Amino acid sequence: MMTDTERDILYTDLCRTMTRLGEADASLFLARFALLAIEAIGDAACVTRLIADAGDGLPDTDAPVPMHER
Repeated sequence: MMTDTERDILYTDLCRTMTRLGEADASLFLARFALLAIEAIGDAACVTRLIADAGDGLPDTDAPVPMHER
């Protein structure tokens, strides 16, 4: 189990890498990182839970657009 300090350092490294790559390539970087993480985790049920948890509370692009936003 990693410590809070280790988690903070790793998250900072992740953010710095995305900043260095720029907004245009951040999505590609995150997709590559996700694939590598999926392989490293190696547990389909765990990855499924992580995907669901990561999406919780984020906007759903398949949701109907409210009338006032059309």
